[in-house]
Amino acid sequence: MRILILEDEEPAARQLLRFVAQAGLTAEAPPVLRSVEKALAWLQANPNPMPDLILSDIELLDGNVFSLYEQFRVTCPIIFTTAYDQFLLPAFRANGIAYLLKPFTFDQFQAALAKYQTLRQSFAPPPEPVVGGASPPAVTAEVLRELSQALRQGALPQYKQRFSVRLRQGLHILQVADVAYVQADEGVTFAVDGAGTRYPLNGTLTELERQLDPARFGRLNRSELVSIAFIEKVEPYFNNRLAVKLRASAVTLTTSAAQTPEFRRWLEG
Repeated sequence: MRILILEDEEPAARQLLRFVAQAGLTAEAPPVLRSVEKALAWLQANPNPMPDLILSDIELLDGNVFSLYEQFRVTCPIIFTTAYDQFLLPAFRANGIAYLLKPFTFDQFQAALAKYQTLRQSFAPPPEPVVGGASPPAVTAEVLRELSQALRQGALPQYKQRFSVRLRQGLHILQVADVAYVQADEGVTFAVDGAGTRYPLNGTLTELERQLDPARFGRLNRSELVSIAFIEKVEPYFNNRLAVKLRASAVTLTTSAAQTPEFRRWLEG
């Protein structure tokens, strides 16, 4: 069985490789690609045969994975693995047959594989190429019903409302609503409130990002998240980046060039 993994986070990639091996899907470890650019290059270099199955994260190093599926016509089924539930409809449209919300267990992974095996005979044959451009891959109504039912049965994530921060004076309760931005600095992740006070948190920035409501906190770059409630204005910056000025503060944060397009979409809601 030919499997392709699209995942930019090293721990998540290792987990998927372990689950694939545990399920006995392939004798060799499948390739792991961490960016849209590398995934596109790999697919263009290996168009035939198409992988039997793609295990795909949604937010990769250089942007949203759906831009990949817009550039390259993938006709095999995809199991999406992500921390976000808001990408359900695009997943439907991109040959998605299951949608695993991180963190997921091996049992949930096996259930998605069982769905893949059950639905193999239900996949619509790929449409004929359209002159002047490729048409999007078809997804059968049965696949949509199966995936919709599976998601309705699963609980949507409950986002964190407060942090318990251990300080010298004791335990401090920090409300998420008071957090202006979250920043990773030399291996430690801090929440910074509107007054500029820094609170050390447990976990990596990526782990904390999964716990926070994506409608409230947006990714600026590989080391910072910002709260929409504390943004005063956003201005163009050098090298296709954005400068983000915070309310009642002298702090200005900047997006990375790779993250700027996704941050713009996040700002627009």
